[in-house]
Amino acid sequence: MINGIIPFILCIIVVSGLCNKVNVFDIFLEGAKEGISVCVTIIPPMIGLLTAIGMFKASGGIDILGFLLAPIADLIALPQELIPLAIIRPISGSGALAIFEDVIKSFGADSYVGLTASVMQGATETTFYTIALYFGVTKVKKIRHTAVSSLAADVTGFIVSGMVVRWLFF
Repeated sequence: MINGIIPFILCIIVVSGLCNKVNVFDIFLEGAKEGISVCVTIIPPMIGLLTAIGMFKASGGIDILGFLLAPIADLIALPQELIPLAIIRPISGSGALAIFEDVIKSFGADSYVGLTASVMQGATETTFYTIALYFGVTKVKKIRHTAVSSLAADVTGFIVSGMVVRWLFF
């Protein structure tokens, strides 16, 4: 049943276009052309962001920052093993996913650290990636309070994820 939903929707779109005397294939080609131009616009900010993340990880910056943030993690009862995840998550979803995978392999999915990492992944956003993507496509230069408010939401997500897991499971 579920496997047939997308073809069914596509058929409805095509039949609706034909009933309204719309050249469906030409409209499809226009949309594909627009999609390619969006990709070309997005590529430079993404290359810059991914390069910066790679340099940050390779230089050992994440380890130094993790060491410096350990007292704060202790203060808010967030496992120190999740500091690298909290650092990378606002920057890169794929980088955070790699760290998340290491956490799950090391501590298990049902551990406090594993459950907290899972909730952190779902409760936070790849802030800088999203800002680079959407503001880059729309050519907005001044992001004003977007970064600060988004990072505040991420920090709130990190703190609350540990509290909720402890409250619900431990």
